[in-house]
Amino acid sequence: MARIDLTIKKDRLEHAVERARQRNIIIPTFEEQIHPELVPEKIKNELKSIGLWDIHPRNLYRITWKNEPVEKGGTFGDVNYIELPSSLTGVDARIVALVGKWFPTGAHKVGAAFSCLVPRLVTGQFDPTEEKAVWPSTGNYCRGGAYDSALLACKSIAILPEGMSRERFAWLEKVADEVIATPGTESNVKEIFDKCWELRKSGEKLMIFNQFEELGNYLWHYHVTGNAMREVWEKLMRKNDRLAGICSNTGSGGTIACGDYLKTLHPNMKIVASEALQCPTLLMNGFGAHRIEGIGDKHVPWIHNVRNTDFVTSIDDNACVHLLRLFNEPEGKKYLVEKGVPKEIVEQLNLLGISSVANLLSAIKFAKYNELTGEDMVMTVFTDSVDMYTTRLAEYNEEFGPFTRDDASYAFGRYLMGENTSNMLELSYYDRKRIHNLKYYTWIEQQGKTSEELNAQWYDRNYWTEIAAQKDEIDTLIKSFNEQVGLL
Repeated sequence: MARIDLTIKKDRLEHAVERARQRNIIIPTFEEQIHPELVPEKIKNELKSIGLWDIHPRNLYRITWKNEPVEKGGTFGDVNYIELPSSLTGVDARIVALVGKWFPTGAHKVGAAFSCLVPRLVTGQFDPTEEKAVWPSTGNYCRGGAYDSALLACKSIAILPEGMSRERFAWLEKVADEVIATPGTESNVKEIFDKCWELRKSGEKLMIFNQFEELGNYLWHYHVTGNAMREVWEKLMRKNDRLAGICSNTGSGGTIACGDYLKTLHPNMKIVASEALQCPTLLMNGFGAHRIEGIGDKHVPWIHNVRNTDFVTSIDDNACVHLLRLFNEPEGKKYLVEKGVPKEIVEQLNLLGISSVANLLSAIKFAKYNELTGEDMVMTVFTDSVDMYTTRLAEYNEEFGPFTRDDASYAFGRYLMGENTSNMLELSYYDRKRIHNLKYYTWIEQQGKTSEELNAQWYDRNYWTEIAAQKDEIDTLIKSFNEQVGLL
């Protein structure tokens, strides 16, 4: 039941192969994204003359956590990460984050989108000569989908709320074939789903890749993000250290799948799901609107393995706004140095976008609740950087006035050193089941899923492992596709 459909559509596959041959497309395997040292030298040499964001099919090979952190001509190295010191976090625990800025598009969602589209492409289920790929999103996923579509010679439609940052729209207008702005902001997910139903009924030939239900999203993060975290842990661990947990905004429910992989190696570690306090869906079955862009809510994603989640934290969007300013405004950076944060760390805080700040705060809350020590490591993800929010910073300056030293002192004391264990919950069995059952209202009543599969997600121990086990099967199909294209 819980398998990505890999049925071969022969005639349509032939169309996809011919399109790839014409457009010079070679597709990387998941194994090459995990271990880019396996990428053929021919392709590494080509990348030396290609920019990180260029619309070039070879940038499919840059869908990895291991890109050299340069804007043009880089190949591969170690996983990009940052460890934040106690002088910034206020806790003894080691907080380590993977850095998403060095993906094409500047965000890791380009990987999740790849994993949704490519299995359909290499089986012939998606015909790029006839269909459009539709990418409904609250932010970075539709950017990743439009980018992947451009690299794979597929037409695309990007859907995102009209209230998202202008950087996203300006870039999409150059890359996607069509951009649709739906009412609201990041918490208005149903409006995106409604637009998808409208498109389905239009009669146009298209395929909708809904990140909140696409099993490929889960699979990519389980393997690629999970292995990246494993490598960083193995690099940084000391004799008595333990991996205490991973923290992730739930968003589409994809990124948090890395925790499922890490739990197979560290059964006692905890998985922490984070959301906005202004829309506390998991914590309080609540609703509302918030400013933590890109973590759409008011529902539980179909691909979130709730039974394997241990904590929920709700993060105040005011904290994220204030800290984004603290980390990027001159007076904020100067104040952090005065408070003992190493200058080289302060200069890297532009690696955090607004949802990254939420992930950091979730890790701090988790560390404080569990009284973690310097022998504990908490891992998280900085999904994108401040590059996606420069217009937001300008808007904050206009709304609140210039960011002063007093503002910096307030933000540092109130939102970093003052972060506490309120608005969080350690989940019991029935807490988890309560959250899982919320899926019914979105996915069975509105989106056409079945109660049988909803129950299977909870009771069938093989449901999630069957998805993860498909990696090698998909890699085999990718290799076969490349052989038919004949460019390697």
